[in-house]
Amino acid sequence: MWRMKDIIRTPEDLGHAVRSARKRAKLKATAIAEHSGRARNVLYRLEGGQDITVASLLDILRTMKLAICLEPLGMPTLEEMRRQFDEDDDDEQVGKGAPEPRATRQGRPRAT
Repeated sequence: MWRMKDIIRTPEDLGHAVRSARKRAKLKATAIAEHSGRARNVLYRLEGGQDITVASLLDILRTMKLAICLEPLGMPTLEEMRRQFDEDDDDEQVGKGAPEPRATRQGRPRAT
């Protein structure tokens, strides 16, 4: 379960935090969209961890009576480290079987 004091490190974390805050406050997406001047799909993209503009983010947060507070990052949690290593393992699996880059005349690899 998401807690407001959890640290937001990824777009997905931000999306979960906004969605949880919206649900806790019993706010409807259509009402937030109308009052923020943004389309409802912008809110859904934000909640889904997708990119939106900073202006859209701030308009949505202002409408929800929320603000951003910046603080030093600190050490990642054990769960964040596990996710990062899982992603790294997935990247290595994708790279297996990929063709080696061809060399140029200068002996440097070039993109294929």
